[in-house]
Amino acid sequence: MTIDVSVTARYESLKDRVVIITGGGQGIGRGYAHHFAAQGAIPVIAELNGDNGVSVQREIEEKGSRALAVQTDVASIDSVTAMVDQVLQEFGRIDVLINNAAVFSRITMAPFWELPLDEWDSAMNVNVTGSYYCARAVVPAMQEAKWGRIVNVTSGTVQLGSANYLHYITSKSAMIGITRSMARELGPSNITVNTFWPGITKTEIDRPSATDEVFEMFAQRQCLPRMTTIEDLAKPMLFLCSEEAAYMTGQIFEPDGGLSFN
Repeated sequence: MTIDVSVTARYESLKDRVVIITGGGQGIGRGYAHHFAAQGAIPVIAELNGDNGVSVQREIEEKGSRALAVQTDVASIDSVTAMVDQVLQEFGRIDVLINNAAVFSRITMAPFWELPLDEWDSAMNVNVTGSYYCARAVVPAMQEAKWGRIVNVTSGTVQLGSANYLHYITSKSAMIGITRSMARELGPSNITVNTFWPGITKTEIDRPSATDEVFEMFAQRQCLPRMTTIEDLAKPMLFLCSEEAAYMTGQIFEPDGGLSFN
């Protein structure tokens, strides 16, 4: 799937910013990486699948921009710490963290009393604890710089209360509370923390539980009745991480075509 960055607005404040994108080796995270690179930022693809991460790094470098892929298991504090240490050694700074990595595409859909317990644990460990580990690891560098952006990615399924996804919806609901508490604690250090609530988006990632008809059904329920694109999400993400959004923190940012309202 080609990532189109040709019509992106320019955010000069993102130039040379180091942007960690967890789960950046595929799907929407890959789109974020390409868009930040096009702004002159340096995306760090913190990706469990090392080959995918390297592939995205090469895609970006082939366009003449800088990027760094680091194989990272966000559910492991040792792996997260090693990733952050490598980034600081390479670039000497960390400006943005996008907590995008999540267990989702191949989880079991079932009534909550039938969900495999190991999948519950996995969703919590990656989607919730992983976001905490990453934020905990990057904050010292942001506090020293007196500047930072943390974006915790949630899901439209939270607002919809979709059935048979209790493990995923519970984990993504936690992003709202995490954001609000972090925003209170980090505001004095000029670090903003926001929740990003993307629309339902079809990517190259195979999702057996979601047919083309399901995507089209949700698109027709939106105020803007068309399929969400990666570009629809990447562009507001750029704004949220730029200097232009410096006075926005603790908020829910919801580019979903009007599927739901907060």
